[in-house]
Amino acid sequence: MLKIYFSGEDVLRTRVAPAADPVWELVLSLHLLRGRSRDPMMAAWRRTVAGGLRRESASEQLRLLLALNPPQGYFPDFLTPYASLGGFEAGLDAVRSTPAELLRRDLAVLAGENPLPPSASALARGEPEALRALTDSMERYRSVAISPYWGRIQAAVEADRARRARAVLDGGVEGLLASLRPNMRWDSGVLEVRDYPDSRELHLDGRGLLLVPSFFCARTPVALLDPALPPVLAYPVDRLGGLLPSGGEAGPVPGEALAALIGRTRAAVLEASDDGCTTGEVARRLNISPAAASQHTAVLRNAGLLVSQRDRNKVLHTLTPLGRAVLDA
Repeated sequence: MLKIYFSGEDVLRTRVAPAADPVWELVLSLHLLRGRSRDPMMAAWRRTVAGGLRRESASEQLRLLLALNPPQGYFPDFLTPYASLGGFEAGLDAVRSTPAELLRRDLAVLAGENPLPPSASALARGEPEALRALTDSMERYRSVAISPYWGRIQAAVEADRARRARAVLDGGVEGLLASLRPNMRWDSGVLEVRDYPDSRELHLDGRGLLLVPSFFCARTPVALLDPALPPVLAYPVDRLGGLLPSGGEAGPVPGEALAALIGRTRAAVLEASDDGCTTGEVARRLNISPAAASQHTAVLRNAGLLVSQRDRNKVLHTLTPLGRAVLDA
């Protein structure tokens, strides 16, 4: 179990990442791609990505990246820098700028559990060419495994952020931390991460905690090993039915669903869902019955414009990127 200890100052400084983190998603997707999970929602993604890597003959180029991310256990902290909050390029710049002593330390820990290819030696020395080759392979992998699905990944993370925002409004930051069940339990200033592979304690010491909602995070949340780094905890979100390529999100919407979208009421439902809205709130705002609100949100969801997440006895509806584009138009 991982136990994270909060002071009052830590509670005030805890926040949720502003969007899906592209570097965390990349790294965690590598674990999911090669892991033993039989999640049927991800089976098509695994097959497509594996085929794409073979077709591009990229497997050899990605050998080091794959070695750095074994299916289970430790992976280097330097691969998920705090700077990735600023986007993918900012994250890659931070990886390329990793000090050699940190590279040596992280790779030594990894080599204690997993064999590494010869190219890891140049990386451990901090050779600029080796660092560039690593980030080039991260870009190549991203183009196959992440970018085609980015819209759906963003939608799932935004749906989770809307849920956490409501938890803050209802109960403050402690309400946010309590909302992370069942993977975690908040009690008297301690956040317990259940089923964590190691027994660890993390004292935040006034730095607060950055919570990173992640599509590709497996069932167990992930923290960095080095306690001196800015505290980060990546945790899984509802995958909302799996993955479809972003470019195809508008395509699968059938003509019947598009026809059903025409009308003022459903446009009003879209607008009400801009910042997240439960079925009951939709009914009250539009002065319609809960059954009618449920029917309208179902049509919008089937058309790919809304995502719906159940939290106990409530269902929270938020816009997908396609839904936001329709609303903005």
